[in-house]
Amino acid sequence: MAISTLPVRPATGRKWSRLLLMGPAFVAAIAYVDPGNVAANLTAGANYGYLLVWVLVAANAMAVLVQYQSAKLGLATGMSLPEILGKRLGTGRRRLYWVQAEVVAGATDMAEVIGGAVALNLLFGLPLLAGGVIIGLASMLLLALQSSRGQKSFEYAILILLGIIAVGFVSGLFVNPPDAGSALTGLVPRFEGTDTVLLAASMLGATVMPHAIYLHSALARDRHGFSEDPAERTRLIRATRVDVVGALMLAGVVNIAMLLLAASSLRGIEGTDTIAGAHAAVTSALGPVIGVVFAIGLLASGLASTSVGCYAGATIMGGLLKVKVPLLTRRVITLIPALVILSAGIEPTLALVLSQVLLSFGIPFALIPLIRLTGKRDVMGVHTDSTALKIAGWTSATLIVGLNCVLIVLTITGQS
Repeated sequence: MAISTLPVRPATGRKWSRLLLMGPAFVAAIAYVDPGNVAANLTAGANYGYLLVWVLVAANAMAVLVQYQSAKLGLATGMSLPEILGKRLGTGRRRLYWVQAEVVAGATDMAEVIGGAVALNLLFGLPLLAGGVIIGLASMLLLALQSSRGQKSFEYAILILLGIIAVGFVSGLFVNPPDAGSALTGLVPRFEGTDTVLLAASMLGATVMPHAIYLHSALARDRHGFSEDPAERTRLIRATRVDVVGALMLAGVVNIAMLLLAASSLRGIEGTDTIAGAHAAVTSALGPVIGVVFAIGLLASGLASTSVGCYAGATIMGGLLKVKVPLLTRRVITLIPALVILSAGIEPTLALVLSQVLLSFGIPFALIPLIRLTGKRDVMGVHTDSTALKIAGWTSATLIVGLNCVLIVLTITGQS
């Protein structure tokens, strides 16, 4: 018998109309087009051309699997991943688990505020600290929309921002299209020296974000509700599969477009190891209009990502500690570390890289419990993973965790 919890909004009529209401996966997909991804993808394309296209394709395939598992867990049990873990862990372990989950959610939130501040600096020349404050205030408006109008309105707002992100990072390809033949060669897995191994580990190992795993299970459950009817749950899970594939394909296209843009327009140009340098190179190579559109895409990325990160943190705290802090209050608290970093004059791209390393520590704590739980019949009931899905899940988990460990070691030893 699958686990369930009350109160959960029960399934109602209009089954088929509900199946068409996509959205939760598009909110989770924001994690895959955040400012950290922008920096990594542009660096890969500018330094190594089309060599690492295959890394993004593989990363996206694993992301589809992981996010589908998270959404399925929420729909099959009526509980989010943090809620299930909160029930299964003892008091001491639960609190320690919450600390690490809260740290990685906070690191995500901080990075996205910094990315948004950089975008405002590029667009309007605003000081980074002022930009961080504006991003924080704007994200409060988004979170207020979720609090007052519900999840569906929040999803629509995020979908609009995701569309802006897509336009911002894909538009440059229409000005200077990549060479199709060369791009296709990038689908062949290969490396060119240790530097490309490190970069691939960074791109692939840091793809799946812990906060997106925690959040997606709650988003899917809250959007569709929990049904006692296994057949109805099966229909919802199938619809969610379409939602996840569609959302992650869009995120994958955006990420690959960033790499292709850098490979076709920025190859060999100095200074593309920072977001500001990459923007300057894009503007120089493709013109000021594309430069502005690029910066707007980065701004939308930071704003959407930090709102989703704050939402994820509230989900983690509510599930593990059964403590609910208003989203706007949480937004104010989590904004402080980002503003401190911006006011300290730390190079923004460096802060983004370090935040990605910190996030890497949290990957095993989210991913391994997810794969274990979706493979347990006492948790999932008739929706337990098939043997093939279990193999795919554990293979992906092993690769992602292993590459994150490599990334951490190389960063700590100074080889990054």
